[in-house]
Amino acid sequence: MSGAARRSTHRAVQVVELKGPEGLRLVELPDPDPGDGVLIEVHHAGVAFPDLLMSRGEYQRKPSLPFSPGVEVAGVVREAPLGCHVRAGDPVAAFVRVGGWAELVVAAPSLVFALPRDLSLRSGAGMPMNYLTAHLALTRRGGLTAGDVLLVHGAAGGLGTALVQAGKALGARVVAVTSTPEKAELARECGADHTVPTDGWLGSVRELLGPGGVDVVADTVGGDALLDSVRCLSREGRVLVLGFASGTIPSIAANRLLLKNVDLRGVAWGSLIEDEPDYPARQWADLMEWHAAGFIRPVDGRCFALSEAGDALRELDSRRGLGKITLALRPADERNS
Repeated sequence: MSGAARRSTHRAVQVVELKGPEGLRLVELPDPDPGDGVLIEVHHAGVAFPDLLMSRGEYQRKPSLPFSPGVEVAGVVREAPLGCHVRAGDPVAAFVRVGGWAELVVAAPSLVFALPRDLSLRSGAGMPMNYLTAHLALTRRGGLTAGDVLLVHGAAGGLGTALVQAGKALGARVVAVTSTPEKAELARECGADHTVPTDGWLGSVRELLGPGGVDVVADTVGGDALLDSVRCLSREGRVLVLGFASGTIPSIAANRLLLKNVDLRGVAWGSLIEDEPDYPARQWADLMEWHAAGFIRPVDGRCFALSEAGDALRELDSRRGLGKITLALRPADERNS
């Protein structure tokens, strides 16, 4: 790309005040210089809970104002460094720590992933954060194996559906906890063997499973469910803490973990890869095998235009949505949303 072209501008959404959706503004920014990174023309960007929290100044990573939210994108490579595994014109998904809600982004080559032709850019935008987190949670942190029982809280959201699908890819029996019949139907479409309603879920699970209990609980919700999640475990079972969509960070008395020799394990993909930059590529290879086998089928939720980013955050915050919420950054994509 010529120097003159790099001095042109592109649209982006920025957080200008830490007021959540009300603090967002649509702006024009100078085009970035890719340096040693991969320059991507973004078609779709994921909307994730870190975006919502960062817009309020409540996330562990606190960029200086103004900044563009967005941790995952999908689009087409415009430029890539010599010897890179992707090249100009390739469809890709990518993880960026901040700045994804922009028509042009630069991503580290190790965090850019080639998309197969049967995965749309809209679906690809929801994969890096959710599916790589689900992979880490179930394979490495949870030690899930074929025949285990996996229980997923919040099973109809972006991360929840990824956990259900990854659990089935690993051969688990999956129980999905959902708040509405519509969400239960979606969880079953993703492969869940059983669904139970949020109200009274512990009793329903005990009735379903009998004395055996659950081997791994994947909790994306937090709040009051933590104690009951520990109670439902089998001996040496594991509760995986993946997030706090309920808005409440729970606590538990440590003696609860002693009674059945159970574990409470945190899952933070974004911090782990800082020390293991080669790990995401290995994860992606597994995901592509699972996709080819029919297990990985991203669930597209509502898609908003870039100018509607505030509404997208409100939709996420409401927890009404099904599947992965995304932003469309190109006019042609907005027409197809």
